[in-house]
Amino acid sequence: MEYWQLQDAKNRFSEIVNKALQDGPQVVTRRGKKTVVIMSVEQYQSLVRPKIDIVDFFQESPLRGGDLDLTRKKDSAREVVI
Repeated sequence: MEYWQLQDAKNRFSEIVNKALQDGPQVVTRRGKKTVVIMSVEQYQSLVRPKIDIVDFFQESPLRGGDLDLTRKKDSAREVVI
């Protein structure tokens, strides 16, 4: 990763975006501290994408096969006043 001071990052933003697309994440510092990372959308999405899809998540649940009653009551519906 390359590091950029905030002032340089502001002046050379297009260059930083191009480097992020070609070479990977670019770190911007402010007052000597790492502050933000500029990266491609593809890299960002790979970081935030769930590692497992929803179907597999529920299939691997420790509650799977448990005794959970999901039947609805046959009572009459409540009266709605309009």
